[in-house]
Amino acid sequence: MSDHVLAGVFVPLATQMASPGAPDAELAGHHLEALAVAGVDGLMLLGSNGEGALVPPQQTGAFVQGIARRWRAARPGGRLIVNVSAAGTAEAVDRARAASDAAPDALTMTAPSYFRHRPDEVLRHVDAVARIGIPVIVYHLPRVAGPLSPEVVDGLVADERVIGVKDSSGDIEGLAAVVAAAAGRPGFGVSQGDETRLLDGLDRGAVGLLPGTANIAPELAVGLYEAWRRGDRDTAQRLQDVTTALVAIHRVRPGVPTVKRILSERGLGSPVVAEPLVPCTDAEYERLRDVLDPLEQHLIRPHHG
Repeated sequence: MSDHVLAGVFVPLATQMASPGAPDAELAGHHLEALAVAGVDGLMLLGSNGEGALVPPQQTGAFVQGIARRWRAARPGGRLIVNVSAAGTAEAVDRARAASDAAPDALTMTAPSYFRHRPDEVLRHVDAVARIGIPVIVYHLPRVAGPLSPEVVDGLVADERVIGVKDSSGDIEGLAAVVAAAAGRPGFGVSQGDETRLLDGLDRGAVGLLPGTANIAPELAVGLYEAWRRGDRDTAQRLQDVTTALVAIHRVRPGVPTVKRILSERGLGSPVVAEPLVPCTDAEYERLRDVLDPLEQHLIRPHHG
């Protein structure tokens, strides 16, 4: 396995909340234990699966520190990255400073959002966070923050403080282009976040995986990655097919409320979400079971031990 921070399987952790928008690290304990037992290599906090944009910056610091303590106890050597994305630079810097006391392995951030920005503005935004002194991974999420242009990618690769890209674009050729642009840059890695193209991402040069489905099926993601590493193509493809089938949960109810309800039903957290999201309904969960029941053997379960 590569020794890059992003190598292996990361989970973009669902943020457990005591009340809407109030993150609570203690509520995540059973989920973290189950992820550690499954062999997950690291966590990304406060990303899109973690409702990061809906949690005020002043509420993130204590939460990140609490998760960091519990994760490092459950998974010695487990890695931790924290998403600090924001529409503007001042908020991104505030989020990064709030996360810094937890000593994350890296910070991750999208390009600034809401407006369309020039390449030089995107690079200035990244520079402001990188000056805090923690390695930066750029989060490619074009549906939120626009695509990374070739000029921006070249600027990121040239910046030694930027150590990689977390790609959730769904554009496999775009992922391959980032890998190619960074080919001569030691210490730069790309992680694939598109659940339907995990195997393709690895084949195109990704060093690791960061799929939202790993919240509810971590052994599936770990198994796919390990099968690919040992050259067992048939097993890797079979597990990719299962992962793609699991993504059908988001055709019932897209996004975070679905993941949280599934975890809650399995004794691994709370269904509470941040406003304006609303929890998954009982009727929606009954429809979700049509997707989940055939895949039960792959789903997360509490660890008792």
